Amino acid sequence: MSKDRASNNSKKKAQAAAAALQGKKDKQRRTLIQVGVAVVLVALIAVIGFNIASKDSDDTTATPAATPSVVTEDGAIRIGDPNASVVVTAVEDFQCPACKQFEAISGDTLSELVADNTIAVDYKPIAILDRMSSTNYSTRAANAGMCVAQADISKWPAWHKAMFEQQPAEGGAGLSDDDLNGIARTLQVDVGSCITDGTYTDYVASQTQNVIDSGVTGTPTVSVNGTVVDVPTPDNLRAAITAAQ
Repeated sequence: MSKDRASNNSKKKAQAAAAALQGKKDKQRRTLIQVGVAVVLVALIAVIGFNIASKDSDDTTATPAATPSVVTEDGAIRIGDPNASVVVTAVEDFQCPACKQFEAISGDTLSELVADNTIAVDYKPIAILDRMSSTNYSTRAANAGMCVAQADISKWPAWHKAMFEQQPAEGGAGLSDDDLNGIARTLQVDVGSCITDGTYTDYVASQTQNVIDSGVTGTPTVSVNGTVVDVPTPDNLRAAITAAQ
């Protein structure tokens, strides 16, 4: 019996030692996996940082982006009196559902106030929602907006309204270049090959970055003489405009 007891004790010790060794190996394996994941993440961050730095470096040597001659110094499409004392600025993305809602609710009010020379409106189309389509629709639509403004800025408000009325659902391909050209043709605006050539694509990218750098974090961002109107309903806009006069 003593031999059996001794043998059992030896087995238990051996099993405990094996378990401890296996536990140590498992811990080492987990540590190696964690280190590996951390290395991969650091590498990805480094790659992203390198790509951004490379883009910035490339931007300093690249040919300057084509700039529409009709935009203001800060890249806005101004509708109304160039010397207006009260300016409503609307930063929008044509893929943005909230921007569509803003246009539907307050677009006519802005048009009325422009028509009676109360205000001017600076529209700033940017592209922050390219990820919401499979064809970089935000950029293509903003480029088309610049093309239309350059061809005939008097038709731009009608084109702007039509773009939101025909806004595509998020997650799809968005309107094609042919569709964008079709909207322009419907309004009798000849943009030539500007839309299909992506003439102002680089300009849209630079203006988008400028807007982001200015502190804008979403669309629509609507301001009156630089003061943001958090809820830009017709009543709130009129109140902000009256206060700015």
